[in-house]
Amino acid sequence: MNLADQVLQYLLSGLVVGGIYALIGLGFVIVYSVTRVINFAQGEFAMLGALVMVTLTDRGIPMPVGFLLAALAGCGIGALLEGAAIHPIRRGSALTLLIITIGASIVIRGAALLVWGTDPLPLPAFTGGPPLQIGGAIIVRQGLWVLAVALAIFAGLWAFFTRTYAGKAVQACAIHPTASRLMGIRVDRMFLLAFTLAGGLGAVAGIVIAPITYATYDMGLMLGLKGFVAAVVGGLVSPPGAIVGGFLLGILESLTAGLVSSGYKDAVAFLILILICLAQVARLLPWRVVEEA
Repeated sequence: MNLADQVLQYLLSGLVVGGIYALIGLGFVIVYSVTRVINFAQGEFAMLGALVMVTLTDRGIPMPVGFLLAALAGCGIGALLEGAAIHPIRRGSALTLLIITIGASIVIRGAALLVWGTDPLPLPAFTGGPPLQIGGAIIVRQGLWVLAVALAIFAGLWAFFTRTYAGKAVQACAIHPTASRLMGIRVDRMFLLAFTLAGGLGAVAGIVIAPITYATYDMGLMLGLKGFVAAVVGGLVSPPGAIVGGFLLGILESLTAGLVSSGYKDAVAFLILILICLAQVARLLPWRVVEEA
């Protein structure tokens, strides 16, 4: 395989992984935009979605039904997190809420360890067959499913936020919660909806990537951190920015692993995060990573 084919291979692999980071990053953006809470339990939604999907398929439930049920389970966990942990102290400081989401992440991971154990669990690919050849590169069929599902989710979210009353209410709360409340919007319900959507997004990300990477109780930690970096690229408030950030991060990781060393792959995300923080402090960015009060 020549260098051009190798680069194409790394780009395709990066796009597949980037789609997962983009989905998880969107969850961070939706929650932060509405609630101003950075939800570090977002990666655990992906882990739960993958493990629930494995359990359902092992019990003979058809894959489309299992996909829907696992996604709904992610939505339910997201709603439970908001209702049980965030809502009672929603007027607390940002640091308090951040610590709560970190604690929730640890609790969810520990519960998954008790239920599913430490062994990686396989999930069958959505469609069988050999990998496909694109030019001089190879892509597994599940990789195409990752991209297709991610694009469908992006289109669905765009339609939801621009064509439905609930979506526009969420946007209004993201812009100005007080004004939204004065206009009759139930801001507390929008908080709940934001966490519910984030839970579903995380679960879908975990479901579609599990046939490629296997499902484990601790897979959500690194996925959550990478998704957070994707969200930061978009300033934590821009869904398109999070999507671009996710794909950019996936491509850079893949190129680094292939052209430099796989040992540096995970360092790419943290290097990007450090560079963004430094650029923001120096006011070199055309946007702010977080809005100031």
